[in-house]
Amino acid sequence: MQAAGDIVETATKAGKFSTLVKALEVAGLTETLKGPGPFTVFAPTDEAFAKLPAGTLETLLKPENKEQLRAILLYHVVPGRVTSDDVAKATEAKTAQGEPLRIKASEGTVKVDDATVTQVDITASNGIIHVIDSVLLPKGASKGQMKNY
Repeated sequence: MQAAGDIVETATKAGKFSTLVKALEVAGLTETLKGPGPFTVFAPTDEAFAKLPAGTLETLLKPENKEQLRAILLYHVVPGRVTSDDVAKATEAKTAQGEPLRIKASEGTVKVDDATVTQVDITASNGIIHVIDSVLLPKGASKGQMKNY
């Protein structure tokens, strides 16, 4: 899937990332991901966000939780253009949040932490999107309240 727009425009046009796009706006990251990049985004779908425990997303979207939301979203972003071929050969990738994502490829399936990559190489003018089926949470996130879903 080839797109002429930036990461945010491409995600918006895809129609299955409205929750992610809203969270990027609340976290103040929209302009960053509209910037020159390049960026690689492991993008959870609306369905992935829906798997979070009841009330989790609503809590994260509150203004007082902006920094936690920002850290979670930056954990989905890897600086640079990382194609599916690159991902399949890697064991980890350093995120914009600072912590590395664990990557495991076997038998045609790629896992990023505990999420499965369901679609790869959606190109944007400033990077690439890989679709994942769960929201990723950095180790620093409160494990008592949240985990990978």
